[in-house]
Amino acid sequence: MTTMATPTRTQLLIGGSWQDASDGAFYDDRNPATGALLAEVAQASRADLDAAVGSARKAFDNGKWATMAASRRAKILYKMAQLIGERAKDLALLEVRDNGKAISTAKGEMSAIVDCFEFYAGATTKNFGESLPPPLPTYLATTVREPAGVVGAIVPWNFPLLLASWKVAPALAAGCTVVLKPAPSTPLTAIELGKIALEAGVPEGVLNVVTGSGRELGAWLVEHPAVDKIAFTGSTATGRLVAASAAQSLKRVTLELGGKSPSLVFDDAILDAAVAGALYGIYYNAGQACDARSRILVQAGIYDDFVASFVEKSRKLKVGNPEDPATQVGAITLREQHEKIKAYCDIGIAEGAKVLLGGRAPDDLEQALNDGMFWSPTAFEASNDHRVAREEIFGPVATLVRFETEAEAVALANDSDYGLSASVWSQNIGRANRVARGIRTGTVAINTPYAIFPGIPFGGFKHSGYGRELGMETMRAYTETKSVLTFIGEKPMNPFGV
Repeated sequence: MTTMATPTRTQLLIGGSWQDASDGAFYDDRNPATGALLAEVAQASRADLDAAVGSARKAFDNGKWATMAASRRAKILYKMAQLIGERAKDLALLEVRDNGKAISTAKGEMSAIVDCFEFYAGATTKNFGESLPPPLPTYLATTVREPAGVVGAIVPWNFPLLLASWKVAPALAAGCTVVLKPAPSTPLTAIELGKIALEAGVPEGVLNVVTGSGRELGAWLVEHPAVDKIAFTGSTATGRLVAASAAQSLKRVTLELGGKSPSLVFDDAILDAAVAGALYGIYYNAGQACDARSRILVQAGIYDDFVASFVEKSRKLKVGNPEDPATQVGAITLREQHEKIKAYCDIGIAEGAKVLLGGRAPDDLEQALNDGMFWSPTAFEASNDHRVAREEIFGPVATLVRFETEAEAVALANDSDYGLSASVWSQNIGRANRVARGIRTGTVAINTPYAIFPGIPFGGFKHSGYGRELGMETMRAYTETKSVLTFIGEKPMNPFGV
């Protein structure tokens, strides 16, 4: 596998073969840390998208994958996990160059991706139906789980291969076929995933990969009449459009959307642990994470000490070359995202939020790395009414808000349009669990910044979307329930008595 250190031209995976876009179109994909050209990426047309969906439809309808023994599908998914693990070093470097994330972050993601495929390989043989109480003694009633059909998987640019695995692995495990559309700016590891799938034995047409630089490619996929389900991760604004479009053809939809997640730090927390956890919760992946704990709510009794320690430790974070193992905060992936972060920091200052650190791009670093895009770890002392404390920024920008009581902390945490994730820091286990129950959010991590693992359902409340990924229940999102009633009486039925 090439890590594309020199520019190359990519192709589309359609029906088990790699091919150029039908009209020969392509676009440039650049390293966000340096501006260097990585690849000329195939620009799929509507005809290419139709061909990919048609291939997935044919592969599903012929039943080879959907009706394959679950144990055989499991072996293929295990093989994909093995190949990803063997190529983790190259895949991590490719992800770094395409996305700008720190190499240490990318390496951790590769382990999580292997775990994801292994988990769903195991889940393949455990996608049980049920034996139901019979409506009458002469009936046998059961349910079976059958694959939903053709899945359109649309993944964002912040965790390109990781979030692709969250969709592709359970969809394949359930017996679905997939058209995978990576984000325009980060397509390269999705292309490698397609290569790995073929090498592992995934039949032709079962996984297709289409790339393109415009929004219309995703829109075509969502509205396509031959697609049965859409699995989408992205912004809440785009998620609304996806849901509305999918509703026209009654597609099943899973939406994992935005967040403005809180860390709640109580005065009985272990201060050093809470500071370290809160710092990681907002600054990992340069804050470009839907579950980033960007609102740090701190009880008044320890607020000043917490802020002092948080600022001191944040200043020690190394921002820089994503390929340097010592780097902790890498590049901002998109130019427009870089501009958005700057705009929000300007808004915070204009609204009266106090800058505790950062608030600007490290100009010397950007010049040193040519055309790179970076942002310094930033923190504001703010009110929960400030826009920087309410709106998703998607960058390394934290807001710190003081609270007095437990009830106020829960109210502040819930005073948000979003409900994706949260952390609670307290040595009082009763309080921690009471607060966890009180927060309207899909995931709560107590005394840890880590909350996302295969087998643990992940998804949001409110404007953070609906449906769950990563859990066993995710298999149900890629399957349909069929009820089967069998008459087992000895005397034939004659309802009309004729």
